[in-house]
Amino acid sequence: MPASVTTAPAPASTSPFAPLRIPFFRMLWIASFVSNIGTWMQNVGAVGLMTELTPSPILVSLLQTASALPVFLLSLPAGALADLVDRRRMLLLTQAWMAATALLLATVTLLGFTTPWLLLLLTFMLGLGGALNNPVWQTVTPELVPRQELPQAIALNSVSFNLARAFGPALGGLVIGYFSAGAAFLINGLSFLATIYMVWSWKREPQVVSALAGERVLAAIRGGIRYARYAPPVQNILMRGVCFTFGASALFALMPAVVAHRLHAPTSFYSMLLSCMGLGAVLGAVILPRLNRYLSINWRVTVATVAFAAGLTGLAFADSHWLLYGLLTLVGLAWMLVLNSFSVGVQTVVPRWVQARTISLYLLTIQGGMALGSIVWGAVAERLTISWALAGAATWLLLSTLLVFRFALRSGEALDFTPARPRLEPVLAQEPVPAEGPVIITTTYRIKPEDRHTFVFLMEKLARIRRREGAIRVGTYADLADPMRLVEYFMVETWEEHEQQHERGVSYEEADLKSVAQQLHQGPEPPQVAHLLAQHAQPVPPEQMMVPGSTRLVAGTAGEATS
Repeated sequence: MPASVTTAPAPASTSPFAPLRIPFFRMLWIASFVSNIGTWMQNVGAVGLMTELTPSPILVSLLQTASALPVFLLSLPAGALADLVDRRRMLLLTQAWMAATALLLATVTLLGFTTPWLLLLLTFMLGLGGALNNPVWQTVTPELVPRQELPQAIALNSVSFNLARAFGPALGGLVIGYFSAGAAFLINGLSFLATIYMVWSWKREPQVVSALAGERVLAAIRGGIRYARYAPPVQNILMRGVCFTFGASALFALMPAVVAHRLHAPTSFYSMLLSCMGLGAVLGAVILPRLNRYLSINWRVTVATVAFAAGLTGLAFADSHWLLYGLLTLVGLAWMLVLNSFSVGVQTVVPRWVQARTISLYLLTIQGGMALGSIVWGAVAERLTISWALAGAATWLLLSTLLVFRFALRSGEALDFTPARPRLEPVLAQEPVPAEGPVIITTTYRIKPEDRHTFVFLMEKLARIRRREGAIRVGTYADLADPMRLVEYFMVETWEEHEQQHERGVSYEEADLKSVAQQLHQGPEPPQVAHLLAQHAQPVPPEQMMVPGSTRLVAGTAGEATS
């Protein structure tokens, strides 16, 4: 990773509530909790209203699709936008969009104008706002709290969500019972106002504004995917994340069927199980700082995965309600520990310029694992039994713990992504147009033949960094006429993209590799760097066309002249 490990990080507080001492984080956490309560009330109200509007089970099930589809459509663009634009303004925009949509839904519902398709449309519009909001929202926490307290801060955010999941549906049911679904929608719309006010009052530190035009969204998406492709710590989190959620999805997909068909219990028992999960998540947040001191991220995820598998097994075969209460509390604790570990990891092992894009890839992976797992385990339950499907998911989770030997996780709270040094500005006879390209940057070394193997090994490691930071081609070539002359090169698509690399500076990892390579370099002069810009044939005006070997001017275009 392009980072150094700080030698003496500030000691992290062992209190799970330490981040709440930061005034703005505390107020934002409260506002987020209120908003999460409103969101769960919205979900309950939407399902209740749809069942009143139509008896069609397909339309009822499409509510979940309308909420989840925007995540698949917009996660990657949302992450790219969050890295390109001012995050405070983007949060204000997305929160305002969701508030306006929720208030519009409340208005048409209270006036009696809601139809099933209009409810689906407005639910989809709310999902659009959430999909754009999620990546940028997760990048706010690292800006507000010290890196050493980031696990506690993310755990507290998880507590906010799980407490809202425990109380939101119950409050929604009360509001709908005493008033109507429209009242629940109205409360949800008003709940966004607290978050909007807090974001508006956020005195964010001034950010360095790039003098460049900025990356285009599609190019930024490609850059984020390319970074993840050549960053093993990110790849490991994505692999472990999709494998875990694929198995864990069986709980959320099949628990309602277990309560209704295997246990023949009332809906209130299902609500109690959800509350137990929320309680478990709170307990997980309380014990997290102590666990962090004694267990590495790999062991935390492994132990929590085994605990989750035990909960699935109990849900498959246990009949005692009290035993299930205890198991679901354990499941909630395990769920929080695993996702907290993944979230901390994905936010701390990448530099800030690509952070939101990496988070969007992580969210897309998690959602993909949940969606695919729900389909697979639902099909297994239909073909066999619910108990066998849950047992199969538990077995999958136990087998997934073996990934620790191939895809080890790494937490990056101690990593420092401050550039080691700025890049040296190139000496240019003429400044290229930003969109011109491709551009090849070469560095010519003089290396003794006996040092060539070591040098090429260093360049292979440097090539991964080059690709991760935007290179579309890399390589090292030897001059057949001069055994000591070796040329390392990399290519980027445009001059603008190379200037963005200059703005980010030289990472510690790259600086260390270059330092060793320069020690192998022979000669009084340092390695020579050259910037080569691709040249493209331009159409020549007809009046300037000249026949080769003649002084006559002829009409025509380049390549069409005849003798």
